[in-house]
Amino acid sequence: MVFLAEVAEISIKANLQQFVLVLSISLTVATFSRIFSWLRQIPYTLLLVIVGLGLAFVDVRLVNLSPALILEIFLPPLLFEAAWNIRWRELQKQWLPIGLFALAGVAIAIFGIGFALSQWTNLALSSALLAGAALSATDPVSVVALFRELGASKKLTVVMEGESLFNDGVAVVAFLLLVGIPLGAQSFSMSATVATFLSFVGIGVGLGCLIGYGISFLTQRFDIPLVEQSLTLVSAYGTYLLTEELGGSGVIAVVTVGMILGNFGSNIGMNPRTRLVVSEFWEFLAFFVNSIVFLLIGDQVNFASLGESLDLIFVAIASVLVTRAISVFGLGWISNRFSKDPLSLSEQVVLWWGGLRGSVSIAVALSVPVVLGDRQEIINIIFGVVLFTLLVQGLTTQFVLEKLNLIGDQPLRQEYSELLARRVALRRVLDYLGRLDLAPDVDEEFYNYERDLVKAELRTLDEKIEKLKVKHPPLRELDMQQLRDTLLDIEADTYAEFIRVGRLNKDLSPLLQEILVKSTEREFRG
Repeated sequence: MVFLAEVAEISIKANLQQFVLVLSISLTVATFSRIFSWLRQIPYTLLLVIVGLGLAFVDVRLVNLSPALILEIFLPPLLFEAAWNIRWRELQKQWLPIGLFALAGVAIAIFGIGFALSQWTNLALSSALLAGAALSATDPVSVVALFRELGASKKLTVVMEGESLFNDGVAVVAFLLLVGIPLGAQSFSMSATVATFLSFVGIGVGLGCLIGYGISFLTQRFDIPLVEQSLTLVSAYGTYLLTEELGGSGVIAVVTVGMILGNFGSNIGMNPRTRLVVSEFWEFLAFFVNSIVFLLIGDQVNFASLGESLDLIFVAIASVLVTRAISVFGLGWISNRFSKDPLSLSEQVVLWWGGLRGSVSIAVALSVPVVLGDRQEIINIIFGVVLFTLLVQGLTTQFVLEKLNLIGDQPLRQEYSELLARRVALRRVLDYLGRLDLAPDVDEEFYNYERDLVKAELRTLDEKIEKLKVKHPPLRELDMQQLRDTLLDIEADTYAEFIRVGRLNKDLSPLLQEILVKSTEREFRG
């Protein structure tokens, strides 16, 4: 027993050292990317992949990337953070293209990639379909971050992120349905496959709703930010593990609970300060997890093994690009026929080129049973395609956006909004100083100095704001928008407060629900 305890202690110490090493490298990359201007042109997550590849090239292995590590430790917080921040209203506007890409798009990718690999390589069809299932999940983290940084349209961001949220779950379920075929443990039956798929999804959605609404109503009864923040963390991991244990899709369950808490629970059960605290916590956690995941993706590459499967990788890359094109342009055409806000051809081009593959694909590939003869070939295919999409497509997405004139004025609007916010803050400070009863122990000269200093800063801000408005007249709309947003926030927070103290029933009328939704959308407007 003593020996086992000592072994466990050594193992914990070694794992902790590895964790600190990975974190240190990730934060070093983050720091350098801010210090050196030429590194800022590369999305942070892609920079981590490049550094990881450098470590792999010199055979420095940080941590063994297992499917359990990705699916059970890294994936739940990433899914929850994305679901927490996505708005119902935006999803409703784009539900048709998102639904088509996430469902029909996954099927097109699985069968298109699978048949291409079986036709043009020596890979068996059953194994090729597994590779197709792994590669059907998109992971556009770096692309979405680039959209927001460059001010690409909100529609483009929502479609890309919404598709990724839902097709992750569909891809994982599809893989689980197909994995028994090459082992001879099951045969393909359309009716059985559909029934099993609906069972996976139904259990995931059901448990996600149950936990999401349960926590939403629970947080109405108290106002303790740290406890409410902790509940969101527990809900992300707990929902995933419980759903998987009960035979459902943990991915879909986490997405469901995240969307409910982000769109409903945060309105009726959290005050504005708590919502901000929770949102900042999840923003940090997503940054933290992505920093580790993308570094390890690069570090896990086995160059010698990839070199032996170049023919498979080339065929897979070509089939990924072709099936993605069929999905985006074909399904996009169908969507545009019924949508009030159709996707333009340039937006479809970006959706096609920005369909990167990442951590979910690698986790699924590593989950292939060891007894399967083609396991290493499947892993090589997935790593090769993931690297291509991240390093080739990911690094050229900004160029594509620029050539298609899809970069907006978000940086300018952000600068102007910050100036307006600072002016409001300084005016409140000046108002406070004007109402302040000068205490005997406060020096009057110091008081006057501080007041004059604030007034001088206000004059400088007013000059900057006026210059920007003269140079960019459309910015004047932001003044009116801010006033509307402020009035909406006051109204929404009043209703939320009445719900918490019991003066309003939680079953709100459609009008009040609309006001609460609009207020939340404004907080997370990209």
